Amino acid sequence: MNISGILVVVPPERLEQAVLELNALPGVDVHHTDPATGRIVITQEGETIGAEVDGLKRIKALPYVVLAEMVHHRFEDSTEIIDAIPSELEEDDGLARVPPFLNE
Repeated sequence: MNISGILVVVPPERLEQAVLELNALPGVDVHHTDPATGRIVITQEGETIGAEVDGLKRIKALPYVVLAEMVHHRFEDSTEIIDAIPSELEEDDGLARVPPFLNE
């Protein structure tokens, strides 16, 4: 079993709806919300790394999700071999992708 911690950000006025939609996803548990900022802390469980990446894609595709990033990942007795990092998780020139407004 793989477990990942994910930070999700939505517009504060959409927080309740986003929490309902996140809780409806398989393997997802909402642990903390901040109504003032629209931040949501969740964990996601998946049988494989691929299942977790697919789950993260589903979270990012939810309405009103501004940001969804995996901030922690734990492997539990995984025998899965990773040949390559999925392209959507790769970094450009060794630098993490940062939205331009965060660099201001």
